[in-house]
Amino acid sequence: MNEALIVRESGRIAGVGIVDLRAFADERGRFTETFRREWFPQVNWDRLQMNRSDSRRQVLRGLHWHRRQVDYWVVTRGRIRAVLVDLRRSSATLRSVKVIELQADSGPGLFIPAGVAHGFLALEDATLSYVVNNYYDNSDEQGLAWNDPQLGIPWGIEDPQLSARDRSNPTLAELESAGLPD
Repeated sequence: MNEALIVRESGRIAGVGIVDLRAFADERGRFTETFRREWFPQVNWDRLQMNRSDSRRQVLRGLHWHRRQVDYWVVTRGRIRAVLVDLRRSSATLRSVKVIELQADSGPGLFIPAGVAHGFLALEDATLSYVVNNYYDNSDEQGLAWNDPQLGIPWGIEDPQLSARDRSNPTLAELESAGLPD
């Protein structure tokens, strides 16, 4: 039916995929196919799980990362500023930061490989639906400080609403001393 085009942006973060979703509209509304396993042949989707995150404007979630899980995001309501940081020791784009705005009406899907920290700021009330390739496992839930001065991430906000966990995430220097993922 609907085939998406995965575009890898050169010079950004290796393995991150932008999926241009195509909407089909008529007088009744609109239909958009948002995910197909075959769009990501490099991933084993045997333990597929889908999640939904609802956030109020100025909520910042992250940065989070996993050693054994990929994420695929689609914003279904509102608008977010997504931030990615490559933490993979073996990656040519180690420590690279990517900022991308995603929105419900015309935004792409975003594929995030394991070892890439990810988070988002809700620029307005927003709903993020995302697919992961592993069931929830808190032993694989890692964090990175959203405001790490070494990274200088341009969030566009000084005092976001954060969870207690996200307020206490370690800095990149602390992660590097503990050992980054491959």
